[in-house]
Amino acid sequence: MTTTRSQKRWRDKNRLLKSQLNVMARRNAHDTLDELARAYRLRGKGEAVAFACFVARGLMQRAAYSPEAARMLEDFAVSYHRDRDLYAP
Repeated sequence: MTTTRSQKRWRDKNRLLKSQLNVMARRNAHDTLDELARAYRLRGKGEAVAFACFVARGLMQRAAYSPEAARMLEDFAVSYHRDRDLYAP
């Protein structure tokens, strides 16, 4: 663990750019983040979360003009909501 002083330095330096996100997630979510990190040569689970957001945003933008992407995004949303208890903390 880092010291309080080094945490404060990090927060002061990055306060306009970054914020810490601590979330509780099921083991499956952690495993999937590890898998994303390995598959796409990312630097750990934190970067895997950023990558997943990047991909979701890209899919949302693509869905604006591609019916196939819109259908895919809708299918993912429906599937997630149907099985939410498996994924939500």
